[in-house]
Amino acid sequence: MSPILLIVFLPLIAAAIAGLSNKAFGSVLPKLLTTGALIAACALSWPIFLEHLHGGIAPTVTPVLHWVSSGTMHFTWELRVDALTAVMLVVITSVSALVHLYSWGYMSEDPDQPRFFAYLSLFTFAMLMLVTANNLVQMFFGWEGVGLASYLLIGFWFRKPSANAAAIKAFVVNRVGDLGFMLGIFGTFLVFGTVDIPTILAAAPGMAGSTIGFLGYRFDTLTLLCLLLFVGAMGKSAQLGLHTWLPDAMEGPTPVSALIHAATMVTAGVFMVCRMSPMFEMSPTAMGVVTFVGAATCLFAATVGLVQTDIKRVIAYSTCSQLGYMFFAAGVGAYGAAMFHLFTHAFFKALLFLGAGSVIHAMHHEQDMRFYGGLWKKIPLTYWTMMAGTLAITGVGIPGVFDGVAAIGFAGFHSKDAIIEAAWAAGVPSAFWVGVFVALLTSFYSWRVVFLTFHGKPRWAGSEHIQHAVHDAHGHGHDAHHDDQPSAEDAGHAPDAHHAGHDDHAVEGTAGYHPHESPWVMLVPLLLLSMGAIAAGYVFHGFFIEAEEGAHFWNGSIAFNAHLMHAMHGVPTWVKLSATVAMLLGLGSAWYAYIGKPGFAAAVASNFRVLHTFLLNKWYFDELYNFLFVRPAFAIGRLLWKAGDEGTIDRFGPNGIARLVQLGSVGTARLQSGYLYTYAFIMLIGLTAALTWVIAG
Repeated sequence: MSPILLIVFLPLIAAAIAGLSNKAFGSVLPKLLTTGALIAACALSWPIFLEHLHGGIAPTVTPVLHWVSSGTMHFTWELRVDALTAVMLVVITSVSALVHLYSWGYMSEDPDQPRFFAYLSLFTFAMLMLVTANNLVQMFFGWEGVGLASYLLIGFWFRKPSANAAAIKAFVVNRVGDLGFMLGIFGTFLVFGTVDIPTILAAAPGMAGSTIGFLGYRFDTLTLLCLLLFVGAMGKSAQLGLHTWLPDAMEGPTPVSALIHAATMVTAGVFMVCRMSPMFEMSPTAMGVVTFVGAATCLFAATVGLVQTDIKRVIAYSTCSQLGYMFFAAGVGAYGAAMFHLFTHAFFKALLFLGAGSVIHAMHHEQDMRFYGGLWKKIPLTYWTMMAGTLAITGVGIPGVFDGVAAIGFAGFHSKDAIIEAAWAAGVPSAFWVGVFVALLTSFYSWRVVFLTFHGKPRWAGSEHIQHAVHDAHGHGHDAHHDDQPSAEDAGHAPDAHHAGHDDHAVEGTAGYHPHESPWVMLVPLLLLSMGAIAAGYVFHGFFIEAEEGAHFWNGSIAFNAHLMHAMHGVPTWVKLSATVAMLLGLGSAWYAYIGKPGFAAAVASNFRVLHTFLLNKWYFDELYNFLFVRPAFAIGRLLWKAGDEGTIDRFGPNGIARLVQLGSVGTARLQSGYLYTYAFIMLIGLTAALTWVIAG
């Protein structure tokens, strides 16, 4: 059997067995089955990736079955493997396998573990279907599959109202993006007469300069198609405007956050743009839109991440920002750099999320960083692994600015700096400066997490979760806390001024609580992901972004611009140093604000209260959407329900007829007196009426 068939369908088979059996076999067997299937898929994926890495391997297509034959539309369910697919295979299966393993410890006390692991495997199968698709309809199948699975996983704790609301929000917002994606697929079939991706990409240059009618106007054909497809990418990858679902997805279990935000669902949009890159290359307008949206998202999410207090939400906004980097890299034509950052980001972002889960586990499910502090001695392995992730995301490294000296650094140093340099080399200075400024913000909020969580004196006294742990020596099951745990909004977002840097808080009332290191089944994935965060950039950067090696590796699977990649390495020295300088400024600012002079953060929050409130409320996007869309939608729904359905249709329809029948039956019942003279009188009246009619006739 072909390895790709096993890679794709093993997670599906495991999900079906674990989900359908539910608790019939207990928890251990479903966990073994799903985790084993993902480890096997991961073991099969790496040889495929390494094979493409060391040679220009031609794409392979493995047919599964003939799927649709309708009119002129004919396509087969096929699994395509090329260099782009190979990258996604190792990212998805590696992170998913480690998330499965991590969940053994994190979800150990949850009574619904078979259902949880079934959802994880179903999610992975859907993503694998997406990245192996050889036609747009098959890609859409995987696209919707990850949407369904994310809805199930975000709302896994369905007894928790905030989790249900977050799941519905993610589902609805993604449907908006998916409408654009569907229109793009329809338009592509209308123009090219096929949904086969290689055929479409080969014919795309021939459509340059043509126009197509849409909504009563004429548009450039490829610009319209690319923008419609990009709307789908905006929803799935949480770009500005369709980003609001991503932070709320934190209501799901932490392993879900790692899987959604690191390697799978949110990267689907970046993958799709890179897969369709030969088409996007034909439309400078579409490329400009992708660049603008990516840069705007990058900046927006970084500013919001500065002030969040929930550790998972900071990392979630960081994901949104990093996705913006990937998109504006694609927008300037550096698709290799975009995929390189996707590749490295998967390792260090999964590491940060799972590390945050380890902190939350140690702090009795407390997620507010204002109640952390002094944890580096209590949970040292978690601390050092999160340090590796922080060093990676902030881009710590030594730039290669001297002849004969190669650049060396953590994963994000190689991939994020490559994007910033590519923006300058492509002649898009606005994107370059946004990238540099966001590098500073990324460094600040990332080190803020480290300093508030692991350094300073303990600030546990204010945490209700810790107080609960102290007063209940036996603790509670894992689910018991999640079922009633308030979201960040429910708990309130008090400014840093109230808590940050106040290391002199007493720890009275928490003396009986000692943060504990996570079990090894959770630490092993952290250690393995740390290796990726440390070395993935240095080891693989040549294959992804070097002009000659990159062209050999990608082998036509993306629109690889070797000239741009060559120019990227020839940018001025100050451009190469800009991201490193920004990183150091962010690090120094965070240290000064939270370690050197703890009261500084409080002073800034107080002096710039309007700006602080604006950022704390996420630029008021949720409030704006609630005013523009949610409240009117509910008002229209109530109108149609009360005035339309109940007041008109039911009143004059089934309810009205039923009322008439009821009234008629009441009147008729009065005639049924039971007395003989009454019936005789009625008969006489009837006879008289009949005779009158005959005589009159």
